[in-house]
Amino acid sequence: MPSHIFTRLGYWDECIASNIASVSSAQCYAKAVGIKGHWDEELHGLDYLVYAYLQKGENDSAKKQWDYLKTIQKVHPENFKVAYAFASIPSRFLLENRLWQKAADLTVTQPNFPWNNFPWQEAIIHFTRAMGAVHTYNLQSANDELKALNRLQNILINQKDTYKANQVAIQAKTAEAWINLKAGKHHEALALMQLAADMEDKTEKHPVTPGEVIPARELLGDMYMQMNMPHKALTAYEADLQKHPNRFNGLFGAGLAAEKAGNKEKATTYFKQLVHVAGNAENARAEVQYSKKMLRQ
Repeated sequence: MPSHIFTRLGYWDECIASNIASVSSAQCYAKAVGIKGHWDEELHGLDYLVYAYLQKGENDSAKKQWDYLKTIQKVHPENFKVAYAFASIPSRFLLENRLWQKAADLTVTQPNFPWNNFPWQEAIIHFTRAMGAVHTYNLQSANDELKALNRLQNILINQKDTYKANQVAIQAKTAEAWINLKAGKHHEALALMQLAADMEDKTEKHPVTPGEVIPARELLGDMYMQMNMPHKALTAYEADLQKHPNRFNGLFGAGLAAEKAGNKEKATTYFKQLVHVAGNAENARAEVQYSKKMLRQ
C-alpha cells in the first residue's frame, strides 16, 4: 500500500487512486481463493480511501464507501484491521463533517462482530458518541461515554497493551476537555485538551490507520476558536498541519483563525491551499465556498 506514504504527505489524489486499486485487488483475491465474504485487506483499504476523500471534501464519494461498508457483514479473518475500519469509517465521516447529532446517535451496523475482542476499536465508537453528545449539550450522555472510554482503557491496561491504552486515554482526555468547556470550566478544558494534544504528538501513528479519527491538536484549535482566541488557534492548527499536511479541516481552521486574527496574508495562503486541495470547482462543502468567497474579496 504506497498510500501509507501518500497519506503522510497529504497527496490525496495519489492516495485515492492507490486505494481504489488496493480495494479492487483485495476483492479479486477474495473471489480467487474462495473467501466467503470479504477479505480483511479490503476494509483496510476502504478506511484509507474514505480518509482521502474526506480530505478533499468529497463527501459524496466518502459516503458511498460508508454505505458500501454497511452492506458488509462477513469478513475473513475477523481481526484488528476489520474492527478498526468498522469503527473508524463512520466516525471519520461524522466527526470531520461536524454532524454532531448523528455522531451522538452512532450505532454499529455489524452487531454480530466480536467487539469485546477489540477494546481500542470499540473506544472509537464511544469517543464519537461523546463528541457528538457534548456538542449537542447532552452532557449526561457525554459523561456516560467518557465512563465507557475509561472502562476500555482499564481493560487495555490490564492486558498490558500500553500503546492502545494510551490511544484511548487521549480520547478520554479529549472528551473530558470538551465536557469541561461546555460546563463553563475553560481553564480545566484547555489544560486537558493541551495534554491530549501533547500526548498524541508523542505517539507514533499505528499502521492500521491513515490518521486519528480527528487529531487532538486540531481539536485544540477548535477549542481556542470557540473561546475567541484566534491567534492561539492559528498556532494550534499550524502545528497540526506540520504533522498532518493538507488536512481539510486543518487548512480551513488555519485560514479562518488567521482571518479572525487579522492576518490577511496567512488567511489567503490557507484558503488558497484548501481550494487547491479540494480541486473540484463544484465542491459543495461550505468551507470551500467560504474560502472562495474570501479569496474573491
